[in-house]
Amino acid sequence: MSTDTDDGTSDLENRIANFLRRNFPQIQMHGGSAAIRELDPEAGEVTVALGGACSGCGISPMTIQAIKTRMTKEIPEIETVHANTGAGGGMGGASDGPTLPGESRGGSVDDGSDDEGPQAPF
Repeated sequence: MSTDTDDGTSDLENRIANFLRRNFPQIQMHGGSAAIRELDPEAGEVTVALGGACSGCGISPMTIQAIKTRMTKEIPEIETVHANTGAGGGMGGASDGPTLPGESRGGSVDDGSDDEGPQAPF
């Protein structure tokens, strides 16, 4: 069942974009940006790229962890969130750095570790 809107975006994509705007306005307030890079609704996976001031920011790992945790809880169709930041401040392509392991609804991180990482300050 496709729920594309008039501009060609899906309802799920719009809900993810709204989630990012609603939950993380501080990304934009601090000169950063967040964008959906890939979305696979059938697999329940989304890749989010953080750019601008997020690249190289010391709290980016906490922001990424918060996005992974909150998105999988608030948007039932999403089970795995991948996120990456670009060391050069850009938002595109392979030079943006490694994709971090996604987090599933079960709370475990793909690297097998039981540590959920640092908690976001927001």
